[in-house]
Order: sequence, then structure tokens, then C-alpha cells
Amino acid sequence: MSEEVTYADLKFQDSGQTEDIQRFDTLGEKATPAPSRVWRQIALALTLLCLLLLIGLGVLGSMFYIALKTEMEKVNKLQNIKEELERNVSLQLVSNLNISQKIMNLSSTMQEIATKLCYELYRRQAEHKCNPCPKKWLWHENNCYLLSDDSVTWQESKELCSAEKASLLMIKNKSILEFLKRKRLRGYWLGLSPRNDSPSYQALDEIFVPSKRDMRNTDYISNGIYCGYLDNVYLYFTTCAGQKKFICEKSANPVKIESTLMIKVPEESV
Repeated sequence: MSEEVTYADLKFQDSGQTEDIQRFDTLGEKATPAPSRVWRQIALALTLLCLLLLIGLGVLGSMFYIALKTEMEKVNKLQNIKEELERNVSLQLVSNLNISQKIMNLSSTMQEIATKLCYELYRRQAEHKCNPCPKKWLWHENNCYLLSDDSVTWQESKELCSAEKASLLMIKNKSILEFLKRKRLRGYWLGLSPRNDSPSYQALDEIFVPSKRDMRNTDYISNGIYCGYLDNVYLYFTTCAGQKKFICEKSANPVKIESTLMIKVPEESV
């Protein structure tokens, strides 16, 4: 009887142990999935983090686009302002050039009027203060002429004119020719080139050659060289070592406008 009980107890214990082992195995199998839930949580967190990053990038991209669009609008406005300023500057420059040209034209016209008025005053009063020539010089058109009182050689006359920043008179145009004929001058050296021969006299009208100066080296003039001189309306040649008066010529200074426009014109003498 006791043996049966013992066997029954053992069998019961074995069956209990078996159940414990099975229960342990069951619990072991059910406990195994626990790490899978952790990874799922981590994956979910990472997914949320990626979504947040994507949302952040989207927000930053939107902000960058809006800022870029705003800056581009500002750049376009500045470009438009720059182009408008350039157009205005160009128009202003053109306007200034037109004004400058008008001022130059007006100044030239006033200069011509002042010169004509001064010349009329000069004809009435040779020593008038508007005279653009030095004292004792004659004014004709755009040049001044000095008629010397002393007689010197041709070479000396050339040097004396050079000292006055002038030159011996050359007959360059019809106006000067008529000017000399009216003066009826006697015995004045002219700026003609010296010659090796002495031709016969000629009328001034016959020697007129416009603006032709054939001035050779005349630093040393020998007695066998001949120079031309004015005598009334004729041209004569004599040795350059002889002595004659001379006529110097140089450009007149511009007439000062204020010296003519602010003066009282003298009345004609009756």
C-alpha cells in the first residue's frame, strides 16, 4: 500500500515538474518577444524624429524661399532705380551739353559784338581802353602792327620784332594789302626772304602770295644779299645791310567784353 502511494506521489511530482517545465517553456517562449517591442518603439521614435526633421526642413525651405523672393524683389527695385538714375543722368548730361553749347554760341556772339563795337570805338579814339593791341600798335582785323620810328638793318629789324614776340610783316591777304596801300608808307622792311639778286621794283598787287613765308636761315646776312622793303604802293629791293624802318606784326588779344559793353560811346564831332 505504501509503495503505491509513493509511486503515486512520484508520478504526481513528476507530472507537477513536467507542468512546471512546460509552464517555464511557455513563459520563456512568451518572454522572447519583449526585445521586439523595444525596437518598434525606437523605430517609431526615429520615424517621428525624421518627420520632425522633414517638417523643419520644409519650414526652413519655405522661409528661405520667402527671404530669397523678398531679396530678389529688393534687388529688382534697386536695379530699376539704378536704371532710372542712369537715364536721368544721361538726360541731364545731354541737357548740360546743350546748355554749354548754347552758352558757347552766346559767348562767341557776344565776343563778335564786343569786337565790332570796340573797333568802332578804336576808329574814333585810337587809344581807347578796349583796344586789344599794345600801346603804339595799330589794330587791323585780328592783328596788331607796329610801325617803327628808327631805321635799322633788315637783320636787326627781324630781331627787334622777335623781341616784341612778333615778326616782320608779310602780306598774307588782300585785307593787309589794302591796309598798307591806305597807309602810304615809305621805306619799311618787309618779311620777304632775302635774295641774291636785286629785281626791279614791283607794285604791291603783283607780289601778293597768300600765307607763303619762305624764310630761310637769316642769322648772317652778307652785303651781297638783297631784302625787300615797302615804298608807298611799290616793293623795292636793296642790300640787307642798309637801314630802313620796319613793320612788326602779331596776333591781337581777344577784346574784353566788359571793356566795351560798360562804356559810353562818344558822340560824333560836328
